[in-house]
Amino acid sequence: MEFNEYFVKGMAVLAAGIAILVGIGPALGQSRTASKAAEGVARNPEAAGKIRSIMVLGIALAETTGIYAFIVSLLLIFLIAK
Repeated sequence: MEFNEYFVKGMAVLAAGIAILVGIGPALGQSRTASKAAEGVARNPEAAGKIRSIMVLGIALAETTGIYAFIVSLLLIFLIAK
C-alpha cells in the first residue's frame, strides 16, 4: 500500500468515529421529547393519548438520524477501510 491508501483508510475510520458521535443528537432529542410529553400529560391528563402518539412519532423521527449515522459509519469502515 502506498501512503495515499493509508491516509484514505485512516480518514475513513476517523469519519466513521465522527459519524458514531452523531448518535448523541438523537439521544438528547428523545430525552427532551419524553420530558416535554411528561410535562404535557401532567398539565392536561385528558390529552395523554394524543400526546403519546405525537411523542412516539417524534422519537421515531429522531431515531432515524442515529440509524443513518450508524449505517454510514459501518459503510465507511467495511467498504473504504478494509
